[in-house]
Amino acid sequence: MSRKSTSKKRAKKLPDFDPYLDREKEKYDNPIPSREFIIMHLTNASKPMRLNQIAETLNLTDPDALEGLRRRLKAMARDGQIVKTRRNGYGLANKMDLVKGRVIGHPDGYGFLVPDEGGTDLFLSEKQMWQIFHGDRILANVIGVNGRGKREGALVEILERNTKELTGRFFDKKGIAYIEPDNRRIPHRIMILKENVNHAKHGDIVMVRIIDYPNQYEPAIGEVISVLGQERAPGMEVDIAICDYNLPHEWSEDVSKEIQHFGEEVPQSAMQNRTDFRDIPFVTIDGEDARDFDDAVYCEPRGKGWLLRVAIADVSAYVKPNTALDQEAQTRGNSVYFPNRVIPMLPEVLSNGLCSLNPQVDRLCVICEMAIDMYGRTRRTHFYEGIMRSAARLTYNEVAAIFEGQREQFKQPELLPQLDNLYALYQLLLKKRQKRGAFEIDVPEIKILFGQQQKIDKLVALFRNDAHKLIEEMMLAANVATAEWLHQHDMSFLYRIHNGPTEDKLTELRTFLNELGLRLYGKEKPQAKHYGKLLEKITDRPDTRLIQTVLLRSMKMAIYTPDNVGHFGLSFDSYTHFTSPIRRYPDLIIHRAIKHVLKGKPPEKFLYDYGQLVDLGEHCSSTERRADEATRDAISWLKCEYMKDKIGNVYEGLITAVTSFGIFVELDGVFIEGLVHVTALDEDYYHFDPVRHCLVGEFSGRIYRLADRVKVKLMRVNVEEKKIDLELA
Repeated sequence: MSRKSTSKKRAKKLPDFDPYLDREKEKYDNPIPSREFIIMHLTNASKPMRLNQIAETLNLTDPDALEGLRRRLKAMARDGQIVKTRRNGYGLANKMDLVKGRVIGHPDGYGFLVPDEGGTDLFLSEKQMWQIFHGDRILANVIGVNGRGKREGALVEILERNTKELTGRFFDKKGIAYIEPDNRRIPHRIMILKENVNHAKHGDIVMVRIIDYPNQYEPAIGEVISVLGQERAPGMEVDIAICDYNLPHEWSEDVSKEIQHFGEEVPQSAMQNRTDFRDIPFVTIDGEDARDFDDAVYCEPRGKGWLLRVAIADVSAYVKPNTALDQEAQTRGNSVYFPNRVIPMLPEVLSNGLCSLNPQVDRLCVICEMAIDMYGRTRRTHFYEGIMRSAARLTYNEVAAIFEGQREQFKQPELLPQLDNLYALYQLLLKKRQKRGAFEIDVPEIKILFGQQQKIDKLVALFRNDAHKLIEEMMLAANVATAEWLHQHDMSFLYRIHNGPTEDKLTELRTFLNELGLRLYGKEKPQAKHYGKLLEKITDRPDTRLIQTVLLRSMKMAIYTPDNVGHFGLSFDSYTHFTSPIRRYPDLIIHRAIKHVLKGKPPEKFLYDYGQLVDLGEHCSSTERRADEATRDAISWLKCEYMKDKIGNVYEGLITAVTSFGIFVELDGVFIEGLVHVTALDEDYYHFDPVRHCLVGEFSGRIYRLADRVKVKLMRVNVEEKKIDLELA
């Protein structure tokens, strides 16, 4: 008789003591087990554990320790690290097949859950979206696959509400008051009780604070906190974007108090125990309208190679952990750059003052010094806490002019040898980039030029010159060197990662390319170099823009995480962000990690543990997306305002997107997109082919696809909905 096999998993041997206890002792007077140690025990358990079971397992009996554990479990559940069940047990989300992520709403009512851990999005039906807003963080379970073959999710728990205030049009119909949000990704109507109308009138644009969020049975309820007027005034688009995307923009009283002691000059006491680099002629190279200078560069020949020094503003010298200033910078995550206004991550006394590497003034800095050989390889990296004095504030255009041979007009000829050194190193790094296989899609930046009263005067396309690309290569070199150096010192930190295309996206891409007689090499897993070779092949093709767009859409966005998977687009095995701590919080974390190593402290005693880095990575990735969406929204409104008086004009343009409901066309000269709705196309039934990115006429066989040129007429501009309607001319 055979012995019965058991499916029961043997529990792993766990350490007797919390490996992170020393770190907890540094943070708390009465330390409790770390999040990592708790997760170890929950991972080892065969089922969710109650509070008393976890306390017994961890040998906690003291009432204060039990209260501390209860609070820690509550915080871990709030952060989505664990889940509290209906029977008051605590378990791991991944063991319950739950997906944690951020909600992306759609104007039509449905939405998607973008998982924190990557992978394909979950479709959320209108019913599931009824209780949640765009930007909320939730836990969901997978309930099946919908008719389109997409995984479908159901709401389990709301972890974090993203929307606290929003703007919209106020309606008062037959005694029922509500607003329709300006942000089309929030299609909920927000009900307003009579006592919370606050003098708003039918048709007003108002700002509303959410009092009660929607649930299964009741809509969201809000109160009017500000009446903005009947029409949008110039400049209002930024105020509305700030509100709709919950961008922190005011400094708290605590922050204002903390920054009072900062002056205009670096105090002598702050210069102690630093390496003096003031005799090195560092230069900053930036745009004409830049006001905060994060980085300065210097290069000299060293043997057959080069010595490159990248000096970065030492923000960490002023923004100390656990201060009100640090908490505010963390909450903001990054600076937000609107066309006519900046919402900075740090107060101006720092961002444009003490931390900005302005010319001819002493500044604290962190210097990354790299010895680069004749093949462009970084052979040695040193970091210094230094003090520097920038020799000059240069602009991209004037430096590019020098590289093009216009040297006589340059007002500081003594810096020419240093700029020549930088240019020679840039050429070397560029060759290495091409050999490495990093690909580059150079899409022009559209700059809005304003006239009087914040009205758009015109839009111009800005193309990157060699000076832009030079600084980019120097910053890439410093960021890679930083990631490798911190890894060598066994530090946990935030990588900047970029995943390659998913299997589904890759299949769609290859099918599309086959239609054009093109091939993406790399078998099942193409690398960046395969994308780069394809881009080289299509340089002279008339459909280059089309192919570039499809290649871009096949890839995911870059994010911050302590788990390194490399950077696909740049073709780096490890990469981080070190060079912009004035405007990005992840860079500030990296500076703190560098200083931790320089002070000889062990990696396990770093300020941030793995769980905190995961949370910070998710948060900073989220604030980056939020900033992109907010600026895009404000720019869309500005463009509509600009086109309002041009109805009836005929333009030539390029098809930049094809959907089932029509084609989007970018108008030549004005760089603005409008929609030719499918019903406004030639008299035919048009069917959308998502693989070939085109609309095909059922009877005529006429095809409209990406990058085709068309002539269109401007028919309507809806400033409220930020829509521009076109018809074929």
